[in-house]
Amino acid sequence: MSGTGKPLRLGDLAEKLGVSTATVSLALRDSPLIAKATKARVKAYAEEVGYIYNRSAASLRTSQSNMIGVAVHDILNPYFAEVFRGLEEKLAEQNKTILICNHRDIAERQKHFTDTLLQHRVDGLILCASVGTTSKDINSIVHQGIPVTLVCRDVAGANAPCVRGDDFLGSYRITQHLIEQGHTQIAMVGGRRGSSTGRDRNRGWRSALEDAGIDVDAQLEIPELMTQADGRSVATKIIEAELRPTAVVCFNDLVALGLMSAVRRLGVEPGPDLAIVGYDNTEGTENRSPALTTVDNGAATIGVKAAELMLSQMNGEKINNDLMLIEPKLRVRESAPSPGERLTPVGGLCVNPE
Repeated sequence: MSGTGKPLRLGDLAEKLGVSTATVSLALRDSPLIAKATKARVKAYAEEVGYIYNRSAASLRTSQSNMIGVAVHDILNPYFAEVFRGLEEKLAEQNKTILICNHRDIAERQKHFTDTLLQHRVDGLILCASVGTTSKDINSIVHQGIPVTLVCRDVAGANAPCVRGDDFLGSYRITQHLIEQGHTQIAMVGGRRGSSTGRDRNRGWRSALEDAGIDVDAQLEIPELMTQADGRSVATKIIEAELRPTAVVCFNDLVALGLMSAVRRLGVEPGPDLAIVGYDNTEGTENRSPALTTVDNGAATIGVKAAELMLSQMNGEKINNDLMLIEPKLRVRESAPSPGERLTPVGGLCVNPE
């Protein structure tokens, strides 16, 4: 952003580089009319100051396209369908349309998506940042005068507001729920530690165990898993572990559902034989057999709040770069029943007392 607080324009770059505006424009479009050395100098400086070339006419830059870019890491996760629903309903009230990208936790895909949208005059970006996203990545967009709102994952040092669930608290509470049942061998499965979500849910699990005087180092921990296929892939490892868990805290519902189906094929019944809990309370989890105990992470609320923050920024309101946490709520069901149905350890397993 320029010293006046306005977004950088071609003329600003041209003045700094001592060339014409046309030269800068042609260089950024990779025109063969411009010498390679000049192209390299223009592109290097544009990258240094965080300038994104706008393919639309400069005179159109102040108008609004009514398009908001939304980037997430797993569009197949039903949790994000709930987030999208909240976003769409609120943004539709102002005739805004969302364009969705599935970056798959690949920073390069995320950058290509955001650059493309900025080139085509998108009005704002709502990002569930990919693993590896830095504050510099976010702030280079903000410096262009483009509103940015982070959802579900925060990025330390980013000059953008963020709204997400309180992942530490939710993970702490659901682990505590298992402890109250009598479990002391509680595995943690899944979650990318390179994201705030993965770190915070892992910290919640650890803290609950530590506060209960349970040795965390004696627990089975399998990070980085995110999908149903991932959950299925570790079923045998969990069942055959030397210190076999009697309960499993899964990073999300997808991992939990995959694990439940796989352990059943191994002759272990989810719930009675192995307590399994998920996270996110995605649609349909209450109708599974057994119904999945999970954490309601406020997906729709996150979507609505993120949309409100985006609209406020677009209207020129001053927004603090605060972290807005949505309080999680337990949804106790059959896969890990209520504390009133305490389990008594017997021979390394937990069974319901008769």
